[in-house]
Amino acid sequence: MTSETRMNDENASAPMMLAVDDLEVRYGVIPALHGVTLKVPKGSIVTLIGANGAGKSTLLRAISGLVAPHVGSILLEGSEIAGHPAHTIVSRGLAHVPEGRLVFPDLTVKENLMMGAYLRRDRREIIGDLEWVGEFFPRLRERIGQLAGTLSGGEQQMLAIGRALMGRPKCLLLDEPSLGIAPLLVETIFSRLVDLNRERGMTMLLVEQNASLALRVSDYAYVLETGRIHLEGPSVEIKNRPEVQAAYLGY
Repeated sequence: MTSETRMNDENASAPMMLAVDDLEVRYGVIPALHGVTLKVPKGSIVTLIGANGAGKSTLLRAISGLVAPHVGSILLEGSEIAGHPAHTIVSRGLAHVPEGRLVFPDLTVKENLMMGAYLRRDRREIIGDLEWVGEFFPRLRERIGQLAGTLSGGEQQMLAIGRALMGRPKCLLLDEPSLGIAPLLVETIFSRLVDLNRERGMTMLLVEQNASLALRVSDYAYVLETGRIHLEGPSVEIKNRPEVQAAYLGY
């Protein structure tokens, strides 16, 4: 048995946070995803890499209820969520940090963070989580009263992640968190994501243009090409595949 086969078997037997099976998404008559199947075990970081236009963001949008799948299944902790409204999926414990961050520019940092808790009613615990997010991302605490639109790109990314965490999710979907951010802040953000996974067991599905970084921090990886899963395996093995090195790692 190869190490990749062994890891696939372990992946299949581990408790699943998220399981996507034979998912197809279309925009009108144009197919964007063709029978995509992937699994995200609880407590893991799984990454999805691929070229622009491969369908990575479409997959995250389908999982989070922003795009309706044509066919296929999406299970969150064993329960079907495919085609459910986005707010229902959020209430079930899944949070989506979108590409481009999409913070509310005319609201303060605190107001943006509180928007992440809009489905919660536990006021005292919300305040506690607000303090924790400020400790997790000290820059947000320093800028708590500042308008989000005046933050740097890296600070806005921290805010988008912090806003998602305010919902107390079980699983985070992260779409291109390094996009348009200075390298030093990228390292800071990814270090905090790894801490979040290791210290709190947060499950993550990560879409990331920086394939080298994504493969370094993740446990398992999928390569998506033109709407289809082309490769999968432990991240360390995917990183060593010659075709991945040539296409995504620049060597």
